Amino acid sequence: MAEGWARHLKGDILTAYSAGVETHGLNPNAVRVMAEAGVDITAQKSQHIDEFKDVKLDVIVTVCDHAHETCPWFPAECRVVHHGFDDPPRIARGLAADGATEEEQLDVYRRVRDDIRQYVEGLPDNGWKKK
Repeated sequence: MAEGWARHLKGDILTAYSAGVETHGLNPNAVRVMAEAGVDITAQKSQHIDEFKDVKLDVIVTVCDHAHETCPWFPAECRVVHHGFDDPPRIARGLAADGATEEEQLDVYRRVRDDIRQYVEGLPDNGWKKK
């Protein structure tokens, strides 16, 4: 969702990539709630951080605590910024186990989607410019 918002809201000033320490495929619930907000993320894919070893990155923003704590490498020449968000799949699984409806589970994705949007809107327009 973060890559989708970054491309949608700041695509004119930055190039966004999304990667993790594990690949899981594109989450259909994330796709659904982003589409509700008018952002199509179906062309995105789950990528591993190792795929970016040869890409010059200026800033890495980690958005989950697990990635921030376990990422195997960060390029020495880039800035690392951490802003942790709740993990919608993990929370939704817990809610489902407690008998929550699909809509209640999707509400978690919507809340995190909106939190990420607010964060991306607040990113500086300088220092993150496209090269």
